[in-house]
Amino acid sequence: MFEKFCSERIKKTPSSFIREILKVTQNHDIISFAGGLPNPISFPQEELKVSMNRIADTFGAKIYQYSTTEGLESLRQFIADRYKKNHNMDISIDNIIITTGSQQALDLIGKVFVNEGDKVMVENPSYLGLLQAFCVYGADFVQTKLDDDGLNIEELKKTLKEHKPKVAYLIPNFQNPTGLTYTKENRAKVFECIKDEDMILIQDDPYGELKFEDDEKLPYIGVNQSKKNIYLGSFSKIVTPGMRLGYVIADKEVIRLLETAKQAADLHSNIFGQYLIADYLLNNDLDAHIEKIKKLYKEQAAAMVSAMKEFFPPEVKFTQPKGGMFTWVTLREGMDVIKLFDKAIEKKVAFVPGHPFYVNPKNVNTLRLNYTNADSETIKEGIKRLSEAIKEI
Repeated sequence: MFEKFCSERIKKTPSSFIREILKVTQNHDIISFAGGLPNPISFPQEELKVSMNRIADTFGAKIYQYSTTEGLESLRQFIADRYKKNHNMDISIDNIIITTGSQQALDLIGKVFVNEGDKVMVENPSYLGLLQAFCVYGADFVQTKLDDDGLNIEELKKTLKEHKPKVAYLIPNFQNPTGLTYTKENRAKVFECIKDEDMILIQDDPYGELKFEDDEKLPYIGVNQSKKNIYLGSFSKIVTPGMRLGYVIADKEVIRLLETAKQAADLHSNIFGQYLIADYLLNNDLDAHIEKIKKLYKEQAAAMVSAMKEFFPPEVKFTQPKGGMFTWVTLREGMDVIKLFDKAIEKKVAFVPGHPFYVNPKNVNTLRLNYTNADSETIKEGIKRLSEAIKEI
C-alpha cells in the first residue's frame, strides 16, 4: 500500500540481513553463531548499579534532562586521554562527538559526505552495517580485496587510479566479517598509497581493544599525519552494547559538520547512558575489565578453532582469530551457502551467510561465525552440527 509513497532512497536500501536471520534464531533450541553479540557475563552489572546510584545522587535532574549535541564533556575527556595514551593521538574533546552507537556515526558520516553516485571504497568483504548505511545516500561502492596481512596493495593502487573514491572505509583491527588484522607493514603501505589522494579515510575500530596477545600495539593508518582521517570507536564491546554509545574522532571541522547532522537526527545521544558510562569509566579499572573479556573470548575462539579442526572436512578453510569476535569460513568452490544455512537450521545451528558482506554477491561460498556468545561446550556441539550439515550438502 505504501510503496508508492516511499522515497527512492528507502526503495534501494535492503533490510538488515542479520536482523532477519536473528528472527529465525530466537528458538532457544538453536545454537546461534549468527549475531555479533558480546557475552552477557562480560557486562560489569554490579559496578554499573553502583554508578547508577552515584549519578542519581550526584547529578540529580541533569541525568534526565536534554543535553548538548556533542556529548558529555567528562566522557569525551576520558576518550581523548585514552587515545592520547594508547595511540599517541594529538586530540582534545573538541575532536570528539558522542553518537548513538557506531551505526549512527556511519549514518551521520554518510549524510554529511556522500552524495548519490559518489565512489566509496570498502574492503572485500566489508561490514554490512556500513554498506546498508551508505546505500541510503546512494554510494557507489568499489571493493578492494583483503589478504591475510591486510589490503591487497596492487588492487588498492588499481582501485584508486580507476575510481578515485571520495571516501574509504576500513576496519584494520580484527575485521568484521573476516577477523583479519592489517600488519604494521601493510598499514604503512596503505598510507603511502592514499596519502596524496583527495579522499576521506574512515577507520572503524570496535574490536581493537579485544586483542588476545599483548604484543606490539599496531598504529592507525596515517595517525597524526592527515586531517582527512576519521576514527570510530564504541563502548558496546568493552562495557555494554545496550546503552548504544559510540563516538567519532576527527578534525574539528568534521565534528562541527557531524554535530549539525546529529541535531537534525536526535539532538543528542542518551544522556543518562553517557553519565552512567562516564561514571563507570572514571571509577573503575577499564583495562583490568578488558583483560577479563579478552581471556574469555580467547578461550571461546580457541574452542571454535579446535572444533573446526576436529569436525570440518579438510577442504573447508577458516581464519584463526587473534582478537575480536569472528572467524570467516570458506567452503569448497561452488557450494551453495544458502542451502547450507537451511540445512544448518534443520540441525538447529545458525550462522551468517557471506552474501551481505559483498557489494555484488555471486557464487558465495563463505560464512561468518561468532564465538563470543556461547560457552566452549556449546561451541563444540554447534560446530559438530554445522559440520554434519556441510557434509550432507
